[in-house]
Amino acid sequence: MFQVSRGTGFRAARLLAGRSPVLLDSVRGRKSRTDPVAKSKEGRVKVPPPVDPVEMVVLKERFSEYQMILRALRMQFKEEVLRRKYEEETGSQAEERARQEAEEHRALMAWNREENRRQLSSRILRLQRGEEEEQQRREEAALQQQQQQQDFILEKEREILRLQEEAKTFITLENLDQRIQQALDQPKNYNYAIDREGRVAKQTVLQ
Repeated sequence: MFQVSRGTGFRAARLLAGRSPVLLDSVRGRKSRTDPVAKSKEGRVKVPPPVDPVEMVVLKERFSEYQMILRALRMQFKEEVLRRKYEEETGSQAEERARQEAEEHRALMAWNREENRRQLSSRILRLQRGEEEEQQRREEAALQQQQQQQDFILEKEREILRLQEEAKTFITLENLDQRIQQALDQPKNYNYAIDREGRVAKQTVLQ
């Protein structure tokens, strides 16, 4: 025969009694801070249990792996629940929206390819125009340099001709007596003053 203890029978009677006021079991109170240490624990030194470092590393790795697996499972379950809820709420609208998005994506990709081709053609034309303009600038610079060289040669030729004409009036050993006689026959007076307009204002008379 089963023997029911006094405590078990008391709890069963409480459960079968129906609604009754809440009864609180008596609990032994804790010691206050001013109570002395028990005689059986006097002189006891608390020593923490020894910890194996290798075991601690293994436990940490396993706990990290356990947390990562649980996190992945939670995310997967959450994604599955949200997907099912979305499918249940949208139904055929989701398929239609997905089809429209796929068509829109294809249209955008086609537009993107066409735009890339257009940009490539524009870039090629721009590079060709740049090369033509650069070639034209080089040709113009060469022509300008050639013209400057021709102008320099003409200027030097004119300077040579001018020097040749001036050389005809130079005083040499052959015409030295003739030039001396000419200077005596046609004396020139350089003792004169000029005004602001460059006209001779005053000149002395040769003696």
